[in-house]
Amino acid sequence: MTITKNMNGTALEIALEGRLDTMTAPELEAELNASLKDAESLVFDFSKLDYISSAGLRVLLSAHKVMAGKGGMKVTHVNEIVQEVFDVTGFADILTIE
Repeated sequence: MTITKNMNGTALEIALEGRLDTMTAPELEAELNASLKDAESLVFDFSKLDYISSAGLRVLLSAHKVMAGKGGMKVTHVNEIVQEVFDVTGFADILTIE
């Protein structure tokens, strides 16, 4: 998985490419732990994310909890496969998806 991070003031955008799974989730978690303290809002760009597993969902939920106390978090450009995972797991009701 490739993580592209862009900090614009206090707005953090993270674009993911590839698979967010058991092998790659710790990498994203480490990046978020290092970056979220300075961020007031978070946008995930999933336009190139092919797959998300339960390990990836756990990282998203953790980020969502941190950002709920700040300016919020949203997920953009979700493909059908990832959207189906969000729908089945109930994450579609929790996350702001655009």
